[in-house]
Amino acid sequence: MLYEKRDIRALSRDQLRDFFTEQGDQAFRGNQVYEWLWQRSAHSFDEMTNISKETRALLDEFFVINHIRVDSMQRSQDGTIKNAVKLHDGFVVESVLIPTESRTTACVSSQVGCSLNCHFCATARLKRMRNLNPDEIVDQVSAIDKQSKLYYDRPLSNIVFMGMGEPLMNYNNVLKAIDKITSEEGLGMSPKRITLSTSGIPKMIKKLADDGVKFNLALSLHSAIDETRTSIMPFNKNFPLAELMESLQYWYSKTRSRVTLEYVVWKDINDKPEDISALVEFCRSVPTKVNLIEYNSIDDPRFVQASETALNAYIRALESNRIVVNVRRSRGKDIDAACGQLANKS
Repeated sequence: MLYEKRDIRALSRDQLRDFFTEQGDQAFRGNQVYEWLWQRSAHSFDEMTNISKETRALLDEFFVINHIRVDSMQRSQDGTIKNAVKLHDGFVVESVLIPTESRTTACVSSQVGCSLNCHFCATARLKRMRNLNPDEIVDQVSAIDKQSKLYYDRPLSNIVFMGMGEPLMNYNNVLKAIDKITSEEGLGMSPKRITLSTSGIPKMIKKLADDGVKFNLALSLHSAIDETRTSIMPFNKNFPLAELMESLQYWYSKTRSRVTLEYVVWKDINDKPEDISALVEFCRSVPTKVNLIEYNSIDDPRFVQASETALNAYIRALESNRIVVNVRRSRGKDIDAACGQLANKS
């Protein structure tokens, strides 16, 4: 009788233990398999060398491991690596390894495409096809960790959910993935080394706070004036800045963790004194720090990097109001691996 095999990584540890008990085996086999799946990132049952061939054959009869495959890899002149990651059903997402002298960061995707419509982002031009499963997110992290060790002789140190998709639109799977990444039964990374970046969905930001998450939160803001933000991020019409601010204040009251505001300055869009004043006022309402991000072209003539004069005006205004501000220069631009450029061109 033919039947569809189950994805074994959809099972909990207890469910794996129950499976072996039902097969007349010992429950601890489930612990062994679970460790291979989540600590050692096994992609096949044959890799599970401390389990008998008969048991591996039994697993192969009932289950599959729907692992990702790095279909192609591009290396930037600055050392950044972009992966085209093929999923088990043929869809492709992209992930990025970003090296610096002191750390290696994994930028991972959470959806195939994106359901939001930010005009300055290449990913937004792709239709959202589906959410990624927790194991597909964890696999991206494991693959980049291996690349970091291979090319930079050090393990992965940080993770940012800034790849394809809106993480809060895939809330449950993203949190399950982070749980596996941070669990001692999984990859054992500190949640303080993980940053989730959102375009801003107030009710889900509040849910993060209520769920007591320990990772960092970043908000892709780009304007603190509703009319301007809606013109470049049309979904802002449904989640206006007042509502967004309330959710950030709620987040801080629950977590005592500052939000990082991601902010690109464009010529003739948000480079005027009133734009600067609005951002300063926004930052006064809740403890934040600001990352001014270099714009990465997606061949849209509406969006042009603002002048250094405009950027410096932002910096002076923020610093004079004792707001922490950093300028982030982009990496991987020559292979379309920088922020906002992930579009499956490969």
